[in-house]
Amino acid sequence: MAEGKVVYHGPSDNVVEFFENCGFRSPPRKGISDFLQEVVSQKDQAKYWYDEDQPHSYVTVDNFVDMFKDFHVGKKLDEELQEPFNRSEFHKDALSFNIYSLTKWELFKACLAREWLLMKRNSFVHVFKSAQLVVIALVTMTVFLRTWMKVDEIHSNFFMSSLFYALLRLVCNGTAELSLTASRLAVFYKQRDFYFYPAWAYSVPSAILKIPFSLIDAFLWTALTYYVIGYSPEPERFFKQFILLFLVHQVAISLFRLIASLVRNPSLAAPVGLFSLIVMFLFGGFIIPKTSLPSWLEWGFWLSPLVYAEIGATGNEFHAPRWQKLSSSNITIGQQALKDSGLDFSEYFYWISIGALLGFWLVFNLGFTCALSYLKSPGSSRTIISHERLSRLKEKESLNNSPRKKKLTRIETRIRVEDSTNIGVLPFEPLTISFEKVQYFVDLPQKLREQGVPPKRLQLLQDITGAFRPGVLTALMGVSGAGKTTLMDVLSGRKTGGIIEGDIRIGGHPKVQETYARISGYCEQSDIHSPQITVEESVTYSAWLRLPAQVDRTVRSEFVREVLQMIELDEIKDELVGVPGRGISTEQRKRLTIAVELVSNPSIMFMDEPTSGLDARAAAIVMRVVKNIVSTRRTVVCTIHQPSIDIFEAFDELILMKIGGQLIYSGALGQNSSKLIEYFERIPGVPNIKENYNPATWMLEVTGPSAEAKLGLDFAQLYRESHLCRENDDLVRELSCPAEGAKKLHFSTRFAQNEWEQFKACLWKQHLSYWRNPQYNLGRLTITAASSLLFGALLWQKGQTVDNEQDFFNILGSMFVLLQFMGIGNCSSVLPCIASERNVVYRERFAGMYSSWAYSFAQVIIEIPYIFLQAVLFLAITYPTINFHWTLYQVFWYVYAMFCTLLYFSYFGILLAALTPTFPVAMVLASFCYTMFNLFSGFLVPGPKIPKWWVWGYWICPVAWSLNGLLTSQYGDQNKVIVVHGEKKTISDFLESIHGYYYNELKYVAIVLLAFPLVFAFAFGVATEKLNFQRR
Repeated sequence: MAEGKVVYHGPSDNVVEFFENCGFRSPPRKGISDFLQEVVSQKDQAKYWYDEDQPHSYVTVDNFVDMFKDFHVGKKLDEELQEPFNRSEFHKDALSFNIYSLTKWELFKACLAREWLLMKRNSFVHVFKSAQLVVIALVTMTVFLRTWMKVDEIHSNFFMSSLFYALLRLVCNGTAELSLTASRLAVFYKQRDFYFYPAWAYSVPSAILKIPFSLIDAFLWTALTYYVIGYSPEPERFFKQFILLFLVHQVAISLFRLIASLVRNPSLAAPVGLFSLIVMFLFGGFIIPKTSLPSWLEWGFWLSPLVYAEIGATGNEFHAPRWQKLSSSNITIGQQALKDSGLDFSEYFYWISIGALLGFWLVFNLGFTCALSYLKSPGSSRTIISHERLSRLKEKESLNNSPRKKKLTRIETRIRVEDSTNIGVLPFEPLTISFEKVQYFVDLPQKLREQGVPPKRLQLLQDITGAFRPGVLTALMGVSGAGKTTLMDVLSGRKTGGIIEGDIRIGGHPKVQETYARISGYCEQSDIHSPQITVEESVTYSAWLRLPAQVDRTVRSEFVREVLQMIELDEIKDELVGVPGRGISTEQRKRLTIAVELVSNPSIMFMDEPTSGLDARAAAIVMRVVKNIVSTRRTVVCTIHQPSIDIFEAFDELILMKIGGQLIYSGALGQNSSKLIEYFERIPGVPNIKENYNPATWMLEVTGPSAEAKLGLDFAQLYRESHLCRENDDLVRELSCPAEGAKKLHFSTRFAQNEWEQFKACLWKQHLSYWRNPQYNLGRLTITAASSLLFGALLWQKGQTVDNEQDFFNILGSMFVLLQFMGIGNCSSVLPCIASERNVVYRERFAGMYSSWAYSFAQVIIEIPYIFLQAVLFLAITYPTINFHWTLYQVFWYVYAMFCTLLYFSYFGILLAALTPTFPVAMVLASFCYTMFNLFSGFLVPGPKIPKWWVWGYWICPVAWSLNGLLTSQYGDQNKVIVVHGEKKTISDFLESIHGYYYNELKYVAIVLLAFPLVFAFAFGVATEKLNFQRR
């Protein structure tokens, strides 16, 4: 196929004949598959034209299609298609009438086994979550310790708060399901669309296997906290609370699975999930009682699953016998507590709540199944196409449709390739790299130690000696595990652990890593790039940071343009890089990796398997680029794995390694690999190569471990005794001495650019990435707007009408929910963004592009304008709708407190991403911190009421300071009298006596609110500099 059209369809024996009829012949040593890939390409077609009497005229894909119809195979195929299918001549199973290959029971068992396997392999996250729950339960039960909580009207609020906190904790414990489900949807959609299984076979096992975890988490929480906090001691009430918490956890998990399946995007799932939490808690009955809700929003009360959990949990506790004493209002204390919270329902409502939660669980799981069944996978976004490329595409289309074909002779093709090798804008110094007796050791893995393997260290490289020279393209080959990439990492200084021994020299001088990073490039196999940057911007960014400061912007831009032309990326320069599978192709990513390194104007380039994962055509393009680079007198080394004949013989020299990190060949390949073949065929017992056989394949076959054992030979020892080894040693000794008059490489600074230029470049890239990531930025702005509208609707015009204690608690509770969950939304949204860029940062720092502080400073600065916009949006919606006090001081404090809150939550997420090795671990740790923020915020238990052994948690909780700033700035100077627990107090006295908020201490609150984001930002810089979770 080519360009989406079938060029040939028939027996493989006739394909060469077909193309010969078209005028194209495969060379004798050319692989047929490689020939087929290139013969339909406009750029490579001419070299296969064999009629010397006629000039080559480009044959389009449409021409090939037409010629195939006239070819005897095409005619036969057409005749066969004209005949209808005769069922009597074939087995009854030749036609399938079932969508799936297995029965429903077999499908269920297969998906259940797969889900169980994934859970076992992800067991760390689940075990960590349960361990975290135990820690939180231990903290909670000592905060709400029964020794200071009595059965009376005042302390009933603390029992109510502890029950709410238990529900909040188990609901939030299910948020991890958002990222876990969203991250696996891409695989599900692919398998669903290929009819591996129906959606129910995926959703039902997911629901079933989460039940044991819910049972464990609910039991752990209930067993640890129930009697220590001092709930009603009847055993049946213990088990009723356990059942309720179990169902709440199941409902939360099901809800977040449903949200992930509806949103179908990991970046959007977090803010949408957090908004659902905001809605659930605001309508949950504890934050704002049903009696305080606007009449037109009371329906929302009955739609929140948390309402039924609250009704069941509080009814189970406050209908107990010990709460039946009469209160000051001449009703029981328990009934008074339930009435104040708007949850005064009969005891039998516990079972109604259980039924409602089961109903929610069923609806959410059915919704999850339906969403998986009927929603399409999110389509790949379109990348940017430049006007320049668009005109070329139109020209190509007109060429294909025109009877006049463009003449491209071999000479014209050759000239175009040769012209592309000219990148002479910036000079560089050709350098050699020589290494002698290089050895590399790592600590023995723990499993091998347990098995009694004697050596403490494992040797991966053994006495490797060799040299790489300018203008010589060297291949580094060997079977898997031979140490090819290990050797390149050792030579380039990219190993983060282990012990390196031996002598490595650059241009005859001992290698200095800081200097080496400035004159070298390393193309990793994984092709790691920022997805929201275009191809040209990626190369420009690398040039900005890696070219010397003396190179002005004009020269730098010209150099970037020439590199793009040389690497053949100029036609796609305006396309977004994207992520693998959704962006530029694999082959284009390979070339971009090369361009990003080449634009630093290196003298030495290492490339780790630049052709892996590519078809013959794409690999040929990459190798043409590599040859172009070598022609500029640069030193280039590539690891390759089972190359075609053309790719293998494009190399000048070969270093071949065997398992154990030993050399078995180092020298020139020769014409048609003659020197390599001559060396190995001379060894007794090694079979001769067959005619037209791939020398690379033959070489790996005859030197592999099985062949070595069969022949009883040690190829490493044979090499050490050969003339090749002696010649190699002589060359290394020659290159280990500096040339006469050669100066040792030295740079006055570690980085090519100063700190200010590094910061500007990093900020430029971050700005582009953020601007092109609406899923992140527009998502959190949308959630802010929606949450603010809901907040304003629930508290419509109540900001200045605080007439009693409940009015104040409504405002306090709503502010708590908005601060906490909007902050969590920011933190959860920024985590995947930072985590996804982690490997890019590792690559760029290894390349010596910038200091960790330049990157860190740019990362924290780019968040500020977006967060400020969030805070202003929050102010613009909530302030007039709630009608807070309209003084300049109070308006400023309102937006300042919200800005600092969103800022420190975002910086906290950035910090967590830097402190943890993986995104799931960061999410679990973040969940733990959110829970601690909830507990010590001063909402559930006011600061002065927190036990003295935990009061330090209140003082270091950032949410507590945010609540302090928002409430005190609005009400700290209000002398209006309200009734609190039967006593008359001014609002300002109430804030001071109950919550410890003092109006005259707002200046200290302002300082602390600013200190939190500064501390988190500084800690992020330190973590980025000191921590590296990449193990090489």
